[in-house]
Amino acid sequence: MLTIPSGPGRGRRAVPLAAAVTVATAGLLTACGSTIAPQGTQAAAGASTPPASSTVSGVAGLAACRSGGLKVTLDASQAGGAAGSTYYPVNFTNTSGAPCGLYGYPGMSFVTAAGRAGHQIGAAAQRNPAFGKLSVRLPAGGAAHAWLQVTEAGNYPASVCQPVTAHWLRVFAPGDTAASYVDVSFSACASASAPLLIVMPVRSGHGVRGVTP
Repeated sequence: MLTIPSGPGRGRRAVPLAAAVTVATAGLLTACGSTIAPQGTQAAAGASTPPASSTVSGVAGLAACRSGGLKVTLDASQAGGAAGSTYYPVNFTNTSGAPCGLYGYPGMSFVTAAGRAGHQIGAAAQRNPAFGKLSVRLPAGGAAHAWLQVTEAGNYPASVCQPVTAHWLRVFAPGDTAASYVDVSFSACASASAPLLIVMPVRSGHGVRGVTP
């Protein structure tokens, strides 16, 4: 398990941590400075959006990537900080052996455990609408990423935040309702009135520090 420290003294320095955090998918576990907007009816569960189609918008005939064929990692080595937040690339690697695609925003939230036993901690990630949605094609072995902005829990008074440590990040690929789980620890807020997470839409390749979204 990777522990990511949190505190107001981190400032604008990137986080010097290990390269990637691997994930256990729901199938393997036999479980299933921008304006932000809430994710709608799926926000409470942390999901992205309900799948309207098995294909990807803008790419005719390309199957949408699903959690069972994706390896999800959080690459802390590429993290960068700014004004009380840290930005982490969450990478999606196609392990299915066939091309698939992603479009739009993943759903992300802190949870207490992987799989059905876990419960959401605080508010699910809100969407950053400053960047447009693009269709991303992932060949077999190919990758895409989405940036996750994590606000310092210490920015909130303890009475508002209700500070806790989250040991898992739950991730829904865009349009998927089955989750993957990243084994990583963050300082978090149990209160949904102290949101910490903002997610950007998927882009092709692995996330690289300084290149957003």
